[in-house]
Amino acid sequence: AVIVLDESVDLVRVAWRLAHFYAHESCGQCTPCREGTGWLARILDRIVAGQGTKEDIQVLEDAAEHMAGRTICALADGAAAPVLSLVRLFPEELHRRVMGKAA
Repeated sequence: AVIVLDESVDLVRVAWRLAHFYAHESCGQCTPCREGTGWLARILDRIVAGQGTKEDIQVLEDAAEHMAGRTICALADGAAAPVLSLVRLFPEELHRRVMGKAA
């Protein structure tokens, strides 16, 4: 899927909303999806609340990498994709959040 956003959109908050959507939609059958979507949502909760750390960014990437391609259906792949895109393509957005420079 493709989501088109302009510069005014808070990409961290978009990833946070998507993570919560996927965590809610996970059926729980596959461990990587059941656990991974919850981890992504909780880590992004901390970052959005201004309580994230630089280590959270690495854990976020690691968790997403360990979800993709390891489940029966593609839900985990869908959950991992926006997080991996955020971490890899827009790292400055996350770093600004954990350094307390963005709301």
